[in-house]
Amino acid sequence: MSGSKAFVEGLKRENVDIMFGVTGGALLPICDELWGSDLRFVMARHEQGAAHMADGYARALGKVGVCLATSGPGATNLVTGIATANIDSAPVVAFTGQVPLSVVGTDAFQEVDIIGITASATKYNIQVRSPSEIPPAIKSAFHIAFTGRQGAVLVDLPKDCQINVEDIEFPDEVSFRGYNVNMTPDTREMDWAATLLSKARRPVIMAGGGVISSNASPEVIKIADMLMAPVVTSLMGKGSVPSDHPLFAGLCGMHGTGEANMLVSDADVLLVVGARFSDRTTARLEDFSRGAKVIHIDIDRSEVDKNVETVTRVIGDAKLALQGIIERLGKLSYEPRANGDWVKKMKMFKDQYSPHELSDNPHIRAPAVMRALRKALPRDALVTTEVGQCQMWAALYFDAYAPRTFFTSGGLGTMGWGFPAAIGAKAARPDVPVVDIAGDGSFGMTENSLATAVEEDLPVIVVVLNNRMLGMVAQWQRLFYGRRYMAVKLGEYPDFVKLADAYGAVGVRPETIGEFEKAVQTAIDDNLTTVIDVPIDPEENVFPMVPPGKGLRDILVEA
Repeated sequence: MSGSKAFVEGLKRENVDIMFGVTGGALLPICDELWGSDLRFVMARHEQGAAHMADGYARALGKVGVCLATSGPGATNLVTGIATANIDSAPVVAFTGQVPLSVVGTDAFQEVDIIGITASATKYNIQVRSPSEIPPAIKSAFHIAFTGRQGAVLVDLPKDCQINVEDIEFPDEVSFRGYNVNMTPDTREMDWAATLLSKARRPVIMAGGGVISSNASPEVIKIADMLMAPVVTSLMGKGSVPSDHPLFAGLCGMHGTGEANMLVSDADVLLVVGARFSDRTTARLEDFSRGAKVIHIDIDRSEVDKNVETVTRVIGDAKLALQGIIERLGKLSYEPRANGDWVKKMKMFKDQYSPHELSDNPHIRAPAVMRALRKALPRDALVTTEVGQCQMWAALYFDAYAPRTFFTSGGLGTMGWGFPAAIGAKAARPDVPVVDIAGDGSFGMTENSLATAVEEDLPVIVVVLNNRMLGMVAQWQRLFYGRRYMAVKLGEYPDFVKLADAYGAVGVRPETIGEFEKAVQTAIDDNLTTVIDVPIDPEENVFPMVPPGKGLRDILVEA
């Protein structure tokens, strides 16, 4: 069997039915093998977009997303998308073409050392050296990407390995020295965590992206109800607890809600599930939840005690860990706090620190757009975001009611991620509306994916909060640099309505909230790729906001 045939067969054995990519000379044998196969190839207009599509697909479905690019610039164009998926623990496998082994290292046409380039941006990468290595490489890539802390894996495929014919074996399973994923938590660690929680008077649960990855949302809600513990989320954990749950306190961190940050600051026990204590969550580390005893549940041992010191930890799958703690709490004596002072304090914080909104502004307000969008969409709609102010407005004001319905680029903060990711999510879930909440700066970086959405019949809705600025950077310059705007004004072009039309999509520019709601409903009913260009005030800020070097409590008190 040829290497290219082994490649396609290997993907079929991993139940891959769709991949996203851009072809090239180093992929011609694979492309010829894909011709006539059952695998759907969604052609992106840029390799970065292909990686983001695979990422969106993976997050929406809880399944490995696959992307493909040719050698040289095709491979390097994937890197941003690979790094984005990896830092956000999204299971993505990227395949790259490569020059023949006989000329590797000679600076041949379109040759790059993609293994070296992606070493720090992947969970694992490998270059095959013969056709017979392709099936085990594929099996290994999917296994590593999806087990333990999920992440991105890259497999590099030299062209001669695609062409040559060898005897091929397809392994049923693979194993590696040093890679032993233990999903089962230690019983003693669960004992200690349950004991500590049973004695808490002011417990808070922080839910991160690991809650969603491990499908542990029911367990988080269960333990919150048992303890009457408020739940806050990291940015990646949004959707893990329904926004309308009475114990949900919102996003914590630099752009989080006041009540979430104050609750974290005042907690005596903080149960952190599947979150890594990023700087955007903690602000100044020495000020983060100083009085709390921290319990950290995580699949990745290296994240525990890396940034925030814990009292105890539970290493393993979050769902199994929470199930074990719930079982133990049921056997311990503790005092339910259903009507206690702690829940009353949560409500007080919510009233006291709700973000303020200006009512005397002639522009459409971004928070109002978020609420109107939520009202117009069905409860199970999928939403992606770009990065910047649009992202934070979505995180603060758009309610998510279920896991795997709200997706964003957290760790890398990749502008342009949301739109191609929405296309990937639509490929995964064609039965529900998919919306990208964008800023004009971010959307401009990957707007060429409109061609893919239209040509591949993957209709998504793009809501562009258009302030003709790189809004978040402008906000920093406005607040801390005396309004000395530098390299943030985008000007009047392009006209996104005309741009949408040029790609065969629908473009509309509402001037009121009522017109906006009507545009969203029409886009859903017509099931066409639609760009809704919403003009907003270039001076509008996201609130609250914690500048570097300040504690969450300090900045909220000052505000």
